Amino acid sequence: MTASNGGGLGSRIAARAAGGVMRIFLVLVGLFWLMPTVGLLLSSLRGPSDISESGWWQVFTTPAQLTTENYSALLSNDTITGSLLSTVLITVPATVLVVVIGSLAGYAFAWLDFPGRDWWFLVVVGLLVVPVQVALVPVSKLFGTIGIFETTLGVVLFHTAFGLPFAIFLLRNFFAEIPRELLEAARLDGAGEIRLFTRVVMPLGGPAIASLGIFQFLWVWNDMLVALIFADSESPPITVALQQQVRQFGNNIDVLAPGAFVSMVIPLAVFFAFQRQFVSGVMAGAVK
Repeated sequence: MTASNGGGLGSRIAARAAGGVMRIFLVLVGLFWLMPTVGLLLSSLRGPSDISESGWWQVFTTPAQLTTENYSALLSNDTITGSLLSTVLITVPATVLVVVIGSLAGYAFAWLDFPGRDWWFLVVVGLLVVPVQVALVPVSKLFGTIGIFETTLGVVLFHTAFGLPFAIFLLRNFFAEIPRELLEAARLDGAGEIRLFTRVVMPLGGPAIASLGIFQFLWVWNDMLVALIFADSESPPITVALQQQVRQFGNNIDVLAPGAFVSMVIPLAVFFAFQRQFVSGVMAGAVK
């Protein structure tokens, strides 16, 4: 009887936790997680004097503090606007190169037979554990020798090199789950490897490729370590530009707050734009 009552009580608690109580808890956690974002948004819409004198929550009692003058000052700040352009010029090529090269290599490791394929794949897997910090000094010397140190090209190549191991590992495992019969049928219809890759593998691997693109975009956009070392100091990415602005926090807080919010909103917009493909890729990987 005791065990039965205990089991019934446990079942009732589990059922209640899986219902409305859990949903309320998750909503509260989500609101708590969004609080810094909301605070940054409201701070970016307040004047410098208001920011220095009181907290962002004061806008709920005095909404007259809200203004768009900070964003006007941001758009007229050549340092911030130039850094945003530099970030785009770094992030987009680094993401596209990783997606394209990773897709081709992943398909080759999954479905092409060549000498040492499995050994080369083990090398790729081993590169996943190599930290970025290990390569900073030797790569800096290499880039200085070939003349691409403190250039956009150097930053793009660095991010591409360190993004490829994960890209190849992820896409190879995803492509390997494609039914062999489907590929054989396409080959019997006369499809070559390039057509097979573009017409069959790429559409089926769309969710995984979208997930990879989101991960790579977010990683490169939010990076500061590599940008501090390899980027051009005259036109740094947004993360470095904001870090430089922090040094003069009291003098340019009206630019720092909206700049930080814009820097955060752009990758969020990219994520939500490809949210459906991202979720599909994660669920497909979980099922497989």
